[in-house]
Amino acid sequence: MTDKEAGSMDVDEVAIDEGLYSRQLYVLGHEAMRRMAASNVLIIGAKGLGTEIAKNVVLAGVKSVTIFDPEPVEIKDLSTQFFLTAADVGKPRAAVTVPRLAELNTYVPVRDLGGSPGQAVTVDLIKGFQVVVLTDVPLSTQLEINDWTHANGVNFISASTNGLFGSAFNDFGPKFTCVDPTGEQPLTGMIVEVDKEKDAIVTCLDETRHGLEDGDFVTFSEVKGMEELNGCEPRKITVKGPYTFTIGDTTGLGNYVSGGIFTQVKMPKIIEFKSLRESLKSPEFFMTDFAKFDRPATLHAGFQALSAFKEKNGRLPRPRNKEDAAEVLKLTKEIAGEEEINEKVIEELAYQATGDISPIIAVIGGFVAQEVLKACSAKFHPMIQHLYFDSLESLPSELPTEEDAAPIGSRYDGQIAVFGKAFQAKIGSHKQFLVGSGAIGCEMLKNWSMMGVGSGQGGAIHVTDLDTIEKSNLNRQFLFRAKDLSKFKSEVAARVVSEMNPDLEGKIKSYQDGVGPDTEHIYGDEFFANIDGVTNALDNIKARVYMDTRCVFYEKPLLESGTLGTKGNTQVVVPHLTESYASSQDPPEKEAPSCTVKSFPNTIHHTIEWSRKKFDDLFVNPALTVNAYLSEPNYIEQTLKYGNSQTEKLIQLRDFLVTAKPLSFEECIVWARNQFEEDYNLAIRQLLFSLPKDAVTSTGQPFWSGPKRAPEALTFDPDDRTHLDYVIAAANLHAFNYGLRGSTDVALFKKVAGSVPAPEFVPKQNMKVQINETDAAPEADVGEDLDSLVTKLPQPSDLVGYRLNPVEFEKDDDTNHHIDFITASSNLRATNYSIKVADRHSTKQIAGKIIPAIATTTALVTGLVCLELYKIIDKKDKLEDYKNGFVNLALPFFGFSEPIAAKKAKYGETEWTLWDRFVFENDPTLDNIVTEFREKHKLEVSMVSQGVSMLWSSFTAPAKSKERLKMKMSKLVETVSKKPIPPTTKQLTVEIMVTDEEGEDVEVPFLVVRI
Repeated sequence: MTDKEAGSMDVDEVAIDEGLYSRQLYVLGHEAMRRMAASNVLIIGAKGLGTEIAKNVVLAGVKSVTIFDPEPVEIKDLSTQFFLTAADVGKPRAAVTVPRLAELNTYVPVRDLGGSPGQAVTVDLIKGFQVVVLTDVPLSTQLEINDWTHANGVNFISASTNGLFGSAFNDFGPKFTCVDPTGEQPLTGMIVEVDKEKDAIVTCLDETRHGLEDGDFVTFSEVKGMEELNGCEPRKITVKGPYTFTIGDTTGLGNYVSGGIFTQVKMPKIIEFKSLRESLKSPEFFMTDFAKFDRPATLHAGFQALSAFKEKNGRLPRPRNKEDAAEVLKLTKEIAGEEEINEKVIEELAYQATGDISPIIAVIGGFVAQEVLKACSAKFHPMIQHLYFDSLESLPSELPTEEDAAPIGSRYDGQIAVFGKAFQAKIGSHKQFLVGSGAIGCEMLKNWSMMGVGSGQGGAIHVTDLDTIEKSNLNRQFLFRAKDLSKFKSEVAARVVSEMNPDLEGKIKSYQDGVGPDTEHIYGDEFFANIDGVTNALDNIKARVYMDTRCVFYEKPLLESGTLGTKGNTQVVVPHLTESYASSQDPPEKEAPSCTVKSFPNTIHHTIEWSRKKFDDLFVNPALTVNAYLSEPNYIEQTLKYGNSQTEKLIQLRDFLVTAKPLSFEECIVWARNQFEEDYNLAIRQLLFSLPKDAVTSTGQPFWSGPKRAPEALTFDPDDRTHLDYVIAAANLHAFNYGLRGSTDVALFKKVAGSVPAPEFVPKQNMKVQINETDAAPEADVGEDLDSLVTKLPQPSDLVGYRLNPVEFEKDDDTNHHIDFITASSNLRATNYSIKVADRHSTKQIAGKIIPAIATTTALVTGLVCLELYKIIDKKDKLEDYKNGFVNLALPFFGFSEPIAAKKAKYGETEWTLWDRFVFENDPTLDNIVTEFREKHKLEVSMVSQGVSMLWSSFTAPAKSKERLKMKMSKLVETVSKKPIPPTTKQLTVEIMVTDEEGEDVEVPFLVVRI
């Protein structure tokens, strides 16, 4: 390929496929992705690390990716290169890898740069690319290439891994502009005062802290009086307090009267990178673990020594070979000079030099791929400039000998070089349960297949996921392809990783059953008895907490992780050592008061929340109410007697079965137009009638001030696209409820909606408005009594078989009008209240509660989890052996901490934790249990419960108490709960309350009763 060809690749700008890139767009944004789509990336090396980086970059969507690696595939490459098979041995690495990379994303051309075995990497090869990534390339070549890239404005990254060690280096040129260092949403807030001073103080509304930091920049809008601030050039601020900051001189401006909103402005940052040659002498280190503060300097010299050893000897040091390690240490000391180094670390680096393990590849590959995207997009802060990472804690307690770590001509040789053959056998015989096979699950299975988890004698992998594959999954769930759409995730994932590593054939079992109380007959005593641990790859807290309780009950280790855009976290839960996942949880999300959402919105989030509820109120709940009325006997009587929203339900029945029941699609359009009038015209006018714009509070302050924005009613305009979009979406959804065929013919909508007469506004005199959360919500004004409403309803017997179709909200189907309705509805309400509208993409994220996601973070986080899995397999038993991790690739930031120890409690002289329990065998009677506590523990049982059933208490009636005390526990549970115990249940969890000899309540562990 010529330089000209490489430079002019794929110049046509392609529209961003929001269906595919949906979750990633919420991380990067459209502008950054457009910049990425103009970048050609070259990756040198197609072993595990180069392919991991390429996989993540291809999924992310750059203009093109080109691979250079003409060397023949070796069997040991299969340790980490997931796109290679044993049949590829002897073929050029790039040639066999490129077609498989190309399948990941049809929008990204992937090319093989060709070449012949032994061909050196030269400057001529790299011309015409915007980003060049070197993996496992000698230091002398890195220096030669970087000298040219630094001088010619090409972004340069080099990276390598050796066993449990990894390194990376960035050079994005002498002057690199980072347009958004953090990627966080700009802060915004309401202000109530601006001084007219040389260094004016801005005071914010005291509802929320401003969150700004010294040196941030802000601009303003909606300020009254000091109008010069509106849309002003960004002003640098100094924080004075949680609700105040200064903005410089305002003496030449008008006098502040009221109102105003500040908005943070992201300012570009110019970063000066040093060349590799210069950085080797005066390095800037990026800390990956603050507990290893001396490690980067040691490894900076150590990696240079390793390269020098290879250039001198033509090979890397042999696994666990003391002579080679001594030579590497000598070279390291020469390079380090006066710098003190950690000799043990250098010794391990030499011992593991030929090591090639999947979790480290995932960590470094995920991190470097994000740095590639930063170079392409200028979004997020690049790493400055040297990264050194290790996970020596993952080594087994019993270190391998030189003989144990020697290669055996196997696909696991890269891992054996680090852990030895004996530990490799332990990995193979491990039995792990993976809950979820989405983004994290796919990456986890890929790593496990490379590691050989469960692939040996007695080993197994169980994987469950009840979801099927959707288009938006393809952007980061890399085991899936377009041909797999609508298939079960767990099934496809299990098949694909079995093909990656044939040793898993027959060792991996997939399930399509979720985890929860209703599947405990599947994942019960026998299932948990046959696994060694659980790994969660879930996207909801409820399932995570449930699996945590199961792991505590069955005393199984749990590996937990999650991602949110560029942020990720990992947690390891070890029986009788650490706290569990449920021991500490994030505080609940702050919700907007319902009165704010209903009548006084001031942000687009409020209007979207209102519209999401309106969606249910119009297209879901009425249809469910109608169907219940038509199918449930005595529905009306039950509703009037016990219901807490009788009026609302009767109005729904009247409207949807009588007054608003359409017979044609045109009638649906009329209904939608009338709904527009009701919500965006009449309701607003009624609010302003009840609370006029000149209304004042009890203290004489203007009511419509601060966060309360006075609304304006809208007049329907068929030529206004938002007005029309609302009617189109609402009419089609209403038609769906009634099984009528919809339409998107704009001319039809304009004609029908435009001919509907606007209703006259008749104010309701005594209608109250809920102003605070403590106020009672106003009752609906029906205009007639409930009995009258009931008489107007058709009898269910007259409508046998008739049912409405409730809409099931689905955010990812762009043809179903769901997000279209919420977007139009929210933007109309935002227009009512002069709030800045949001586009469909942003509305979809908020309404659909979509979690932003990107493949790079997922890859890195699963790598960290698998580094902990090695420790679980080794059965490490000290708290300091394990690490919980937190990363933010945008900043970038790595943080690690020891897990929190399980909290200890005490009864008598006995200490216990959440992992302890009392075990009773052979289905004892309740009296057996009460007596044992009294005699053995000097504790008096006062209450016994199982699940939601209270089995016995000290105040149970004497006759009943006597009867229950004699019962065996299984019989007692069945009697009280009035439900048989499933035959698969072999043990019961029982909770008790006890008092000590002084009559004080004492907390004790739960009981396990074997039946």
